[in-house]
Amino acid sequence: MIAFVSGPVAALAPTTAVIEVGGVGMAVQCTPNTLSTLRMGQEAKLATSLVVREDSLTLYGFADDDERQVFELLQTASGVGPRLAQAMLAVHSPDALRLAVSTGDEKALTAVPGIGKKGAQKLLLELKDRLGAPLGTGGQLGAQRVAPGPAPWTEQLSAALVGLGYAPREAAEAVSAVTPQAEAALSTGSQPPVPELLRAALQTLNRAR
Repeated sequence: MIAFVSGPVAALAPTTAVIEVGGVGMAVQCTPNTLSTLRMGQEAKLATSLVVREDSLTLYGFADDDERQVFELLQTASGVGPRLAQAMLAVHSPDALRLAVSTGDEKALTAVPGIGKKGAQKLLLELKDRLGAPLGTGGQLGAQRVAPGPAPWTEQLSAALVGLGYAPREAAEAVSAVTPQAEAALSTGSQPPVPELLRAALQTLNRAR
């Protein structure tokens, strides 16, 4: 198992980072939150989980070991594969997921694209004794996460765009361009899907150039 990768950031894309390790570019699938912390050419260290399939080897990257552990625990629930587990972590922090499961917060899970009401109910039952209690602010990891929930979608999206090399002004314009799409999601009671908004924002920026 590849526990982590460390090296300069060689490339950034909406869902992937390439980390140069010993002269080899390692493509790592990451959430927008993780990507927003990376900068081209700067050193980075990501905790990783290697998912092996018959026709592929996919490396998923995380900000820390706690996030990776939750990613792997989520996949012990029936019907949850690596993509859905990553989508859950794109919407909620590990502690927010622990809180949602421990309190039976169905609405928090249905905010994740791909999870409906029945799926959320099933996940709450299966994950109840697996994720554990929220870490809160008492431990070291809890102290790193100021709030248990995700940052507002505008901050997540803006940080991801700046991390991809766009100027803050360009990022702000792109966020404004996709705001109607985000508001449409909010009007239905769902959280704005940041990965989809990121793709739409990038399309807007590419058309402007």
